[in-house]
Amino acid sequence: MDSIFITGANGFVGSALIKNLSHRANTKITGLIRSPVDSEHIETVVGDLLTSDEWAAELSGIDVVIHTAARAHIMKDEVSDPLAEYRRVNVEGTLNLARQAAEAGVKRFIFISSIKVNGEQTSLGSSFSADDDPAPEDAYGISKFEAEQGLQKLAVETCMEVVIIRPPLVYGVGVKGNFATMTKLVSKGVLLPLGAVENKRSFVSIHNLVDLITTCIEHPAAANQLFLAGDGQDLSSAELLRGIAKAMDKPSRLIPVPPSLLVLGAKLLGKKAIAQRLLGSLQVDISKTREVLGWEPPVSVEEGLKRCSPDSKCS
Repeated sequence: MDSIFITGANGFVGSALIKNLSHRANTKITGLIRSPVDSEHIETVVGDLLTSDEWAAELSGIDVVIHTAARAHIMKDEVSDPLAEYRRVNVEGTLNLARQAAEAGVKRFIFISSIKVNGEQTSLGSSFSADDDPAPEDAYGISKFEAEQGLQKLAVETCMEVVIIRPPLVYGVGVKGNFATMTKLVSKGVLLPLGAVENKRSFVSIHNLVDLITTCIEHPAAANQLFLAGDGQDLSSAELLRGIAKAMDKPSRLIPVPPSLLVLGAKLLGKKAIAQRLLGSLQVDISKTREVLGWEPPVSVEEGLKRCSPDSKCS
């Protein structure tokens, strides 16, 4: 029987992962959460990765740790030193758990990182790859990169294998942030000035990300490797919005405003970062993931967006 320990068990990725693994035969799942919740699928442990140095009992007999918990990217961060706070949670908390996992004899540690370790954007037609030199720009990306470095060092020093997965924007039922905002605007029929945007961005359905994570639980070739995640199909912001509208059986109300005017307007309004995400490109090359693991995204972009619809029965 496989014994799997999942952090962030009640988060967006963690809960989807548990839902998937709960149907897997001969698998015992233990979920780490920060506050008590009822769960019929798993045994839960309440704790804080930062303050506890006594995980030996919980990690004893565990084969694989899947670390999804993190201080996520925050649009309006109110802490005085965001980088220090990201480091405290995403670096110190991750390595605290990983060291104890190695000491407890855990065989494999799967770390959910971020494409932000590669950088914030690519030129149109070029893609980030798993072998690129990291170039994180914001506090979140820097903290994820530093956690990766610490884990890779730990893998060299101990017998515990480390697997790192860097996803781009993850979408699915229950996701928050930019994708949720776009879905809400499309649902309300709001006119959006993005009809002429021809950028390209990579995304990953929660179903595809979970499938990749579960592949990495046992795949021998995943040991001490770094993989990029993605749906395998890039979309412009306009194509994404049309896809969301189609999945919701709503009209896509897009106005073809020249991107140069949108960039100028964003600068005047102090919304340069938002404009970059809507107008810039960020493409991900998942060829290494495919070649090393023999993995293909099981869910198409069209199906992934359809599963985000409130009326979907396969979320």
